[in-house]
Amino acid sequence: MNRRSTPEADAQRAIVQALRFALPRDAIVQHCANEVTEAGSRGARRQSILVGMGVHAGFADLIVISGGRVLFREVKSQTGRLRKSQEVFRDTVCAQGFGWALVRSVDDALGALADNGFTSRVRPVRRAAP
Repeated sequence: MNRRSTPEADAQRAIVQALRFALPRDAIVQHCANEVTEAGSRGARRQSILVGMGVHAGFADLIVISGGRVLFREVKSQTGRLRKSQEVFRDTVCAQGFGWALVRSVDDALGALADNGFTSRVRPVRRAAP
């Protein structure tokens, strides 16, 4: 299998690995594959099928469920920016009382656990704001 390598995908793999180590064993870390990367009419048809099956535009990349808490995480590269649909999703879930975090690194991901009241086996390294 040819694994697609991008800064965002590489960061997400590292974040998932760190979360699985840091969180209790019964925690759920789920990737939400919500878009087709195949170009052309075949990709467009597949995306249309997924939308009909419940794919939601802007849905976060990861969901973490642990200890009765839910946290949505959008993973971006160091220079990545949120699309409008992702901003709308963020605002919608936050308005409903769920946690949401933009994470660009393992440190961000571990910090978001602490910021949202999750129990973790790892103490996050917090960087001073620039």
